Amino acid sequence: MRTEIVIASNNLHKIREFRAILKSVINIDITSLLNFPDYTPPEELGATFEENAKLKAEHAAKTLGKWVIADDSGLVVPALKGDPGVRSRRYAGNDATDSENRKKLLKEMKALNEMQRDAYYECFLVLANPEGIKKSVRGVCEGTIIQEEKGCYGFGYDSIFRKHEYNDTFAQLEDSIKNRISHRKKAVEKILPTLETI
Repeated sequence: MRTEIVIASNNLHKIREFRAILKSVINIDITSLLNFPDYTPPEELGATFEENAKLKAEHAAKTLGKWVIADDSGLVVPALKGDPGVRSRRYAGNDATDSENRKKLLKEMKALNEMQRDAYYECFLVLANPEGIKKSVRGVCEGTIIQEEKGCYGFGYDSIFRKHEYNDTFAQLEDSIKNRISHRKKAVEKILPTLETI
């Protein structure tokens, strides 16, 4: 018997990434919030990625009556006291584009030296059903913020983020490579044993 898992997101890039990473899991059918146009996600008021992921997972699972995977993720720059952090998607304003967010970050980091340009992507992933949260995990991908954009793949801050031990930014890597090393992949790996028992 196959189980439906809803990715609690309307973000096409994120949905595509989850589908690619989860394709090895048998007996589950992946859908997303795009399949539920009448559903309204809750406002993300959490102070951390974990709080937002739990909020989204519980709300969607209870409202839709289904198994749900929700994530909240973003870029953290320790030298900027953790910014953009939970505001990664709206760093340059509530309606900011990815490009505007990247430009603001590069401007904020202009005076920083190489040692201060360390950053990491963080992903909190939560699996829930209508009864509540079943698993919560964290994935991290460490790297550095380069000084100008490079690459045309990816989304968000990918064109200025270069993972340690790699010469290319996330936006220069093919999806198949990025999906093997990303923060989201690391989080999914931790949740797979639970998924496989559903």
